[in-house]
Amino acid sequence: MLVDAAPAAPALLVQGVSKRFGDREALRDVSFDVTRGELLAVIGPNGAGKTTLLSILAGIQQPGSGTVAQPDATAGRIGWVPQQTAVYSKLTVAQNLRLFARLERVADPQATVERMLEQTGLSERADDELGRLSGGNRQRVNIAVGLLADPPVLLLDEPSGALDPRQRERLWGFISALTERGTSVIFATHDIAEAERHADRVLVLADGEALLHGTPAALKAAAKADEAGDLEQAFVVFLRDRGH
Repeated sequence: MLVDAAPAAPALLVQGVSKRFGDREALRDVSFDVTRGELLAVIGPNGAGKTTLLSILAGIQQPGSGTVAQPDATAGRIGWVPQQTAVYSKLTVAQNLRLFARLERVADPQATVERMLEQTGLSERADDELGRLSGGNRQRVNIAVGLLADPPVLLLDEPSGALDPRQRERLWGFISALTERGTSVIFATHDIAEAERHADRVLVLADGEALLHGTPAALKAAAKADEAGDLEQAFVVFLRDRGH
């Protein structure tokens, strides 16, 4: 695998992670790291293993082999926002957050909910029924649920897939603010332009194998593409040259 070295100590260190489902090898010896406050995009074609990888990082699935570690002394729980989250459309925003705060067993649920409403800019929508919110606001609630335990690492699976351009812009502004406060964010996406625009580094997966871990510029260089050119085209060429 091609690797572009990270300058800082990792907030999350993944070493040799593999996973099989029967005869199918979903992940094969995947290794990478993410640093504090970094935004890492996991990109790859359908069936590459992106969602499987994120679910292992979240602790929902166990790897067949390999390790996932948080070397930092301040390590805590990893936040997880899947594509389909278990929020309740008939409850208000605040009721949803209070419910999940109790499930997360946070020390002070009410104070945590107030903090998350403020942090996500949803204070004015606290008493609105979730089902009446726009797609962008619902996604902010989903992410707020993932942040209730104040995790140092947040995982997002296709966070902007169902949003319109304005909603995506607001969402990425919110996510960027998280990384500026020191939260490390790992997101899986099919939108290569989105990865180029927002990610500090990318992890390229194909058929369960990590082919590159580096900056978008490193991916273009590996595909022998113009640095000012289109990352999506470089991504296609990179995969083709490696038989994917």
